[in-house]
Amino acid sequence: MPPIKMYCTATCPYCTMAERLLAKKGVTQIEKIRVDLDPGQLQEMMRITGRRTVPQIYIGERHVGGFDDISALDAGGELAPLLAA
Repeated sequence: MPPIKMYCTATCPYCTMAERLLAKKGVTQIEKIRVDLDPGQLQEMMRITGRRTVPQIYIGERHVGGFDDISALDAGGELAPLLAA
């Protein structure tokens, strides 16, 4: 399974839902980058993703977006193959 990285905050319900979806798919480890604790990380997230909202999720080197994006990948049957790569 490729490494999973998620830019998140402590109080974001979409971050929690994304984490639950990934756990349901067998993900046991997520590198969480708390942008609420480090404004520099928030700036870095916005620079590399072009987005201002959390979560922002990477599977391996691929930016898959936020919770809505990862949910759509799951609904379309595309999430499992990404996680199996």
